[in-house]
Amino acid sequence: MTTVTQDAFFNGHVTIKQHRPGYRFSIDAVILAAHSRPHAGETVADLGTGCGVIALILAYRNPDIRICGIEVQKKLVEIARRNVSDNNMADRVSILRQDMKLLTVAMVAGPVDLVVSNPPYRRPHSGRLNPDRQKAVARHEIRVALADVVESAGRILKTSGRFVTIYPAERLTDMISQMRTSRIEPKKLRTIYSGRSGSAELVLVEGVKAANSGMKILAPLFIYTRRGGYSREVQKMFLP
Repeated sequence: MTTVTQDAFFNGHVTIKQHRPGYRFSIDAVILAAHSRPHAGETVADLGTGCGVIALILAYRNPDIRICGIEVQKKLVEIARRNVSDNNMADRVSILRQDMKLLTVAMVAGPVDLVVSNPPYRRPHSGRLNPDRQKAVARHEIRVALADVVESAGRILKTSGRFVTIYPAERLTDMISQMRTSRIEPKKLRTIYSGRSGSAELVLVEGVKAANSGMKILAPLFIYTRRGGYSREVQKMFLP
């Protein structure tokens, strides 16, 4: 039996189980959830939901929304559904086992208002491929490429619906190019740094389907302080 660990958010109000040896979510997912900000009554799709962490954070912070998490890996689907059940959110969060390349509007009761995604970052042949298949699929474009993620988002979004994602800064051009190809106009950009020195490692990008051009560059986010702890802004992401 696969060993499972448990993490807690919001002073224990939300618990997340994960497989110890498999893919485990990172601070990227927490940052993305904090920046997604759905409105009351909206429908949300989380592409590549993994263990369901983003969906559960959004559901906790926004009790009036409905979320469908889409995941292709069987074991991740199983533990995501377990997390939904354990947190008593089955009335608002559903987990669909589905290859997002084949995802249709009907499958998510769409069109949806908001799509969030923390997609695989690495091209198939870049860097060492993790021997753990679950980790490899989550981190490398093996089962799904960037184009598949953004095209799927564009397909299920309603006109003026929003797409929010987090991605390596070095691949920002790829992300923006693909968003425009999929008729999702980039509207907000925020760079993310580990600390006060060095270059940006990640970017948060928000786009709107079929919107006019014009993008705002937001103030940067710093994850860590000089002493190595989380910055005040990141700390707040874990609080109720």
